[in-house]
Amino acid sequence: MREPSFLVLTALADQPRHGYGIIQEVAVLSANRVTLLPGTLYTALDRLASQGLVVRDREEIADGRLRRYYRLTSDGLAVLNAETARLRSLATAAERKLRIARPRPA
Repeated sequence: MREPSFLVLTALADQPRHGYGIIQEVAVLSANRVTLLPGTLYTALDRLASQGLVVRDREEIADGRLRRYYRLTSDGLAVLNAETARLRSLATAAERKLRIARPRPA
């Protein structure tokens, strides 16, 4: 799974969000390391929706602009759980290798 897709799913894990809210949450989650551009976000949302991982939750008008909210589906939650476990396993393997690679004190 690509990092933007993982971060979008993670941003939606606790509550539905509109596009700009997702962009803001991804920035928080990544400590401002990842800045999603609207084109990247909506491409990811379209792909995730076609895979059945997210759906439109609702629409509202705020400040004269339409906001579409998205939420995770149960399949989206399952995929996020599986991807989180996969990444955790990879990080654990990398940490083991790094412990071996560290120079030992003389």
